[in-house]
Amino acid sequence: MPVVRGKNIEPLFTAEQIRQRNLELAQDIIKGPCDDLLVISVLKGSFIFAADLIRALHDVGLAPEVEFITLSSYGTGTVSQGVKIIKDIDSDVKGRNILLIDDILESGRTLLFAKELMFERGAANVTIAVLLDKKVKRKEVFEADYVGFECPDYFVVGYGMDVAYAFRELPFVGVVTGDA
Repeated sequence: MPVVRGKNIEPLFTAEQIRQRNLELAQDIIKGPCDDLLVISVLKGSFIFAADLIRALHDVGLAPEVEFITLSSYGTGTVSQGVKIIKDIDSDVKGRNILLIDDILESGRTLLFAKELMFERGAANVTIAVLLDKKVKRKEVFEADYVGFECPDYFVVGYGMDVAYAFRELPFVGVVTGDA
């Protein structure tokens, strides 16, 4: 079990499993609406997954444009009641096929907001790719089009996901199991 910053991190999905799954996802995505494709990475957690998935898309013959959006859930305490845009995209989405990429689908609120926002702006089609789908936390009737892995109800870190800005750099998705 790897020890990082004095913490035991138990791998849940290895770097090799993720690499293989990204290629499989790219092979699925190319079968869908991908003409004039604009990939939008939802920051911050998705940045590593998005980069690797975009390279996998290139490997299967796609050459999408890439944008970034930063969204924040807000509300009282730890309960999200809405979503706000922190950093918006610069591109016009009207008439385009959009692929939103996020690290994890939990409540569904953020990705539902992003998908509706793209349609309001005139996108022709909006699909969703997530590395992890944590269905047990779902608050909205909402599913991703492309899912890397079903995620058990653990707080996960690595591969872009953090706890207090730590562990994003890990090449795998893991669970902090305690002090080393």
